[in-house]
Amino acid sequence: MKEKKKGFELRTTQMIALGFVILILIGSVLLSLPIASADGRATPYIDALFTATTSSCVTGLVTVVTGQHWSLFGQAVILIMIQMGGLGVVSFTTLLLMIAGKRIQLKQRMLIQEAYGFDTLTGMVRMVRKMFLGTLIVEAIGAVLYMFVYIPRYGLLKGIWVAVFTAVSAFCNAGMDLMGADSMMSYVSHPLMNLVTMALIIIGGLGFFVWWDLLAAARRVLHQKMSLRQSVRRMSLHSKLVLCVTSALIFGGGLMFFILEYNNPATMGSLSLGGKIWASIFQSVTLRTAGFASINQGGLRTGSLLLGCVLMFVGGSPGGTAGGVKTVTVTLLACAVLAIVNGQEDVELGHRRVRMENVMKGICVILLQVSFLVISTFAMCCIESDIPFIQIMYETFSALGTVGLTMGITEGLSMAGKLVLIASMYFGRLGPITMALIMNVNGNKKKIHRRLPDGKIFI
Repeated sequence: MKEKKKGFELRTTQMIALGFVILILIGSVLLSLPIASADGRATPYIDALFTATTSSCVTGLVTVVTGQHWSLFGQAVILIMIQMGGLGVVSFTTLLLMIAGKRIQLKQRMLIQEAYGFDTLTGMVRMVRKMFLGTLIVEAIGAVLYMFVYIPRYGLLKGIWVAVFTAVSAFCNAGMDLMGADSMMSYVSHPLMNLVTMALIIIGGLGFFVWWDLLAAARRVLHQKMSLRQSVRRMSLHSKLVLCVTSALIFGGGLMFFILEYNNPATMGSLSLGGKIWASIFQSVTLRTAGFASINQGGLRTGSLLLGCVLMFVGGSPGGTAGGVKTVTVTLLACAVLAIVNGQEDVELGHRRVRMENVMKGICVILLQVSFLVISTFAMCCIESDIPFIQIMYETFSALGTVGLTMGITEGLSMAGKLVLIASMYFGRLGPITMALIMNVNGNKKKIHRRLPDGKIFI
């Protein structure tokens, strides 16, 4: 039985990876057609491939300006790839089977379980249906709110299209927009644009597990008349951990950017106090794999760039649309370090003992991610030797973390440099999932002495 399980897990890994390859190749062919460009001429295939990869891997790095280079057809292809890449090829395949009235077989259910880290096969189809419904509702609300800004600027039809595109891109943490090379810099102090964009990014990055937990907590308060404190206490350890770490990273990062860039004339030095607060928090949020820019990334100070690399490396949370090594992974490793320093036998979190299997997965994810960062950065330094190291490092962190922020070097890269970033974006989108699947092949678990009840943590 164990040999069978190993074979199946290898096939699921290959199927997930192959699904993204097929999506990227189909998208690149469509984007290379003359109909996909605004001027009616064929786009060089390397740029079409780069755009298909950055869309499917929900990164946001671009070699051509999305709103200017691509026609409506090309933008529609990009939008579809962003939506499919954000929610996952596996879930879209399942949805198509459901629409066609096909029965979801055990093999498909196990594939969904492995892809999203569910701990049970029960309710897989219902979970996918709820995931799509929730996504459409959130994106629709975001699009409607964006229309209040975009319709007065672009007119009715184009305003609606730009609003829909931006809402999907923000929720899927893609960071691509149709507003030109300046992205959201013209809206740096705009309350509605800041709030809607940050809300979509955060909601998409929290993960679908946390969504359902928050909704269940709200129902307990509204229908069961339970106090907010009691309802929160009944939430899962995973959800409480994600919410706490996400809040700490957003506001902690925002405070650091506010201090570091307060007097920087190249970024936010000329803004009002309110504008600086908006820009600081937005920068902290968008670095968690979103990729929209409200300030000039090329003007950031070195300390801010290093802080940005750290936030890009961490990324979002498991089960969502964001990339990175995930908030939970980093927290588990920090707890493991504290446990060793304090002489504890177990890694404890929230009055629960964390299973060593999860800690080991976290270690492997981070080490493999760091290894690929070193390899890709070294390759870029060798290929693009005339570009300063800090700019290359920021670019590779952005690509591997599927963030999409750049200091302005993406368009000028050589073909070899673009290929390195394509590989980085692909690995960044698949890496944590693939690594988790590979590390799950060993079913042998040692019996351990339990001091606390198990806490379920998704990696």
